[in-house]
Amino acid sequence: MTAKRPIAYITAAWSGNRANDRERAAQYCRQVYEAGYSPICPSLFLPAFVHDEIPKEHKDALDMAREYLRRSRLLVMCGEQVDETVKNDIAVAQRLHIAATTLEGILTVKGQGQQNDE
Repeated sequence: MTAKRPIAYITAAWSGNRANDRERAAQYCRQVYEAGYSPICPSLFLPAFVHDEIPKEHKDALDMAREYLRRSRLLVMCGEQVDETVKNDIAVAQRLHIAATTLEGILTVKGQGQQNDE
């Protein structure tokens, strides 16, 4: 029986360009998946069905994203920039005692493990 992959919540400072953000989010999720986690990135899928320009739906999207974070074992900060959304995600993770790291941190640890396996 294989061990379950811990859920890793993906956060980043998104540009607002849906196509670029979707591509970046998918790349981040792939890297986190390859590192042994089950990535969840609300920015990747919520815009597919939530209309952010409608205030109630915008609030619903924020609430859903927070719930996904609450269920996660790890917060992964991706990219070079930190915006208010990333800061808020970090604050929520700290309050809930959810470990937080960067994508580079996960990849470094994964790389060290691979070197030790040889």
